Amino acid sequence: MAQPKGDRAFAKPKDRKRETMQITETLAEGLKRELKVVIPASELGGKLSERLQTLSKQARIKGFRPGKVPAEHLRKVYGRSIMAEIIQETVQESAQKAVDERGERPALQPVINFSEDKDEVEAVMSGKADLAYAMEFEIIPSFDVPDLAAIKLEKRVAAASDADIDEALARISEQNKAYTPRPAGEAAQADDRVTIDYAGKLDGKEFGGGTEQGAQLVLGSNTFIPGFEDQLIGKKAGDKVEVKVTFPENYQAKFLAGKDVVFDVTVHEVASPSEAPIDDKFAEQLGIESLDKLKDALRERIEHDIGTRTRELLKRDLLDTLDDAVKFDLPGGLVDREFDSIWGQVTGDLERSGASFEDEGTTEEEARDDYRKLAERRVRLGLLLAEVGKSANVEVSEDELQRALIERVRQYKGQEQQVWEFFQKTPGAINEIRAPLFEEKVVDYIIERAEVSEKTVSREELFHDHDHDHDHDHDHDHGHEKPKKKAPAKKKAAAKDKSAE
Repeated sequence: MAQPKGDRAFAKPKDRKRETMQITETLAEGLKRELKVVIPASELGGKLSERLQTLSKQARIKGFRPGKVPAEHLRKVYGRSIMAEIIQETVQESAQKAVDERGERPALQPVINFSEDKDEVEAVMSGKADLAYAMEFEIIPSFDVPDLAAIKLEKRVAAASDADIDEALARISEQNKAYTPRPAGEAAQADDRVTIDYAGKLDGKEFGGGTEQGAQLVLGSNTFIPGFEDQLIGKKAGDKVEVKVTFPENYQAKFLAGKDVVFDVTVHEVASPSEAPIDDKFAEQLGIESLDKLKDALRERIEHDIGTRTRELLKRDLLDTLDDAVKFDLPGGLVDREFDSIWGQVTGDLERSGASFEDEGTTEEEARDDYRKLAERRVRLGLLLAEVGKSANVEVSEDELQRALIERVRQYKGQEQQVWEFFQKTPGAINEIRAPLFEEKVVDYIIERAEVSEKTVSREELFHDHDHDHDHDHDHDHGHEKPKKKAPAKKKAAAKDKSAE
């Protein structure tokens, strides 16, 4: 259960015979608990004698016949190391028993504090003193689960229209557009595709990642650094061009951020786009037998996306409702652990992108406060869903777990075997798979019992939920609300558009 940590102790010389473990509560403040546990020296001594007796029948030591090694000799040679093992095992067993007898559920693994006094430790190891230690832990609080039948939810539904299908076809046509080389000497225009070699130089020297050969670039696609594509319009196959650009201040490669760079570019080909009719031949080029079959496939995909979005919004609204309805004290340790996880991801993302909190329209202090609230919400909803699932006997079957594990492994192309072995050999790793499955089943259980009405909306309304986009995090983490950023209007609008995709 708990691993001993050197900290404090209560070991005392024996002043009277103790036959059983003693447990004394020394602190009960809010959700915090501290217990003093005393194991009689006689119990440790008895376990030591049993181990030595068993060892004497098995040990082979020079100078003694097999199975005839005196226990006292073994005590001198191995007594200390065996006693250390006995103490560790006894602490784990007694700590678990102490918690079980109280009927409390620790929020995290209890912390075990021993003495740092060498004399006290020596007295315990030699069997002259009782073993005593302190246990510190926080408990999972008791709270009332709301009446699930009283929960009212609105389910937003939409249908895939013919216009949606046409729009998807147009998008696919654009992505699969054919390009025809322009006649020699003909200049590149907007929307043309150029094939180029380029080499970037910073202060006259080439830099890593700034060189490529045979790159294809559609002019006007805005896939390269701002200003790069504009300088290639009007160029012809065979031209050699110096393209001068300034990297954005927040560019992820910090050594390039805000720097003026020159690219030596050689244009090999200029090709113009050609519109292909959307017909059966177009579908066949995509590996589908006819245009009608392609439309059916697109409709199925769009309806799947609509269903996923509908479920996402319904789940989010449910969790918002539960978060508003249930309030209770939270174990600080759980909140701290959740905050540390969130904060590590946030700061890691900022570091990788070369951005700062100011770029996000906030300060580190404000962000810490916001993400602390997010951590509290996650913990609260996590405990609530766990309680509902426990009372409803919700379980994740082995078949469900194996299917989900296989899906996870498939996400790592070329590393399937290593990932599979990781989950098989790492204790607790499988909970990464089980937790989201359990959460989804509990959410389904609640929704089935709640009062759910339907509201028909357009597909655009469904995917552009302006009141909530980017205020929530839905990736199997209890639908928790993300802190709202004080970003410029343009940045907010761009973020919403990206989310709607």
